Amino acid sequence: MLNGYRQELLYKQIGEASSDAFICSDCDGVICLWNPGAEAIFGYASQEAVGQTLDLIMPEKLRLRHWEGYHKVMQAGVTRYEKDLLSTPALRKDGTSISIEFSMAMLRDGAGEMVGTAAIVRDVTERWMKEKGLKDQLKHLEAKVAELPRD
Repeated sequence: MLNGYRQELLYKQIGEASSDAFICSDCDGVICLWNPGAEAIFGYASQEAVGQTLDLIMPEKLRLRHWEGYHKVMQAGVTRYEKDLLSTPALRKDGTSISIEFSMAMLRDGAGEMVGTAAIVRDVTERWMKEKGLKDQLKHLEAKVAELPRD
């Protein structure tokens, strides 16, 4: 059994070694944890991201909807994305759009009060592009089949 210190050290090592982004934010959406995986995916160093809001990686056209949902989750203390993955566009530091999937965990203090969220984020841009290409090919083939003469 791990004691508290060793368990904390283990969590820290996992977060630092992961290629997935670990991002924690407070109840106002201010980033308070940004691991090396987040640095690699989004292009911002931890020092640049921590203290900024999640707008840092959120496309402008999605911000209003994001914040409405975020504040509802903070008030309710629950989200379906603790069990389900959410797929959404995001922005890198250089302005390029990427596709991400993430799950969330609600963060509470010792009294059970909401203090923020933790998200585990994966860049799925390459997979999304391949899937889009396959869907486009399928549409093209379906159109060709529809053009074939019927007997």
